[in-house]
Amino acid sequence: MSLALILVAVVLAVAVALVAFVIAGFNKLRRADIAAQEAIGGIDVQLTRRAELVPNLVETVKGYAAHEKGVLEEVTRARAGVQAAADGNDVAAKAAADAALTSALVKLNAVAEAYPDLKANANFLDLQRQLAEIENQLAFARQYYNDAVATLNNLTQTIPWMFFTGIAGVSKREFYDAPEAQEAAPRVEF
Repeated sequence: MSLALILVAVVLAVAVALVAFVIAGFNKLRRADIAAQEAIGGIDVQLTRRAELVPNLVETVKGYAAHEKGVLEEVTRARAGVQAAADGNDVAAKAAADAALTSALVKLNAVAEAYPDLKANANFLDLQRQLAEIENQLAFARQYYNDAVATLNNLTQTIPWMFFTGIAGVSKREFYDAPEAQEAAPRVEF
């Protein structure tokens, strides 16, 4: 074999290896970005489920606590905010809407405390159970999203993957920060 042929073979092998490395980097970043997109979708699903449960909860409480109109209106406004935020892509807006609804639900539960008949109502108890289940799933979805974002952000900020972010159309994402004192699901048991 001639020296020129060996040199061409080496250059070709290096070029193929380089192309394979670029493809692997591109795919790794895209998979991490898709995982983060799927994870934020999981949060949206749980926020929507919780928002859909709220009208039933409000109606049940309304029958017992008609004079608590301000709390019921706050819950309704917060629910609308969650629905609007779930349709968007702003993680901070989702977290703020989530916090507002959580706060309103805590106030609603405080109102319910004052009505022993309401606390014994089977429909109310079932709604409370469903809400607690959704809150647990929402906490899991938040953690899953933050794990996916941590993986993506680590890739976009470290060598050699950071050199492929432009090609892959991937960038660092923001974490879903639970507001202070909201790291745990609100207590909804009576």
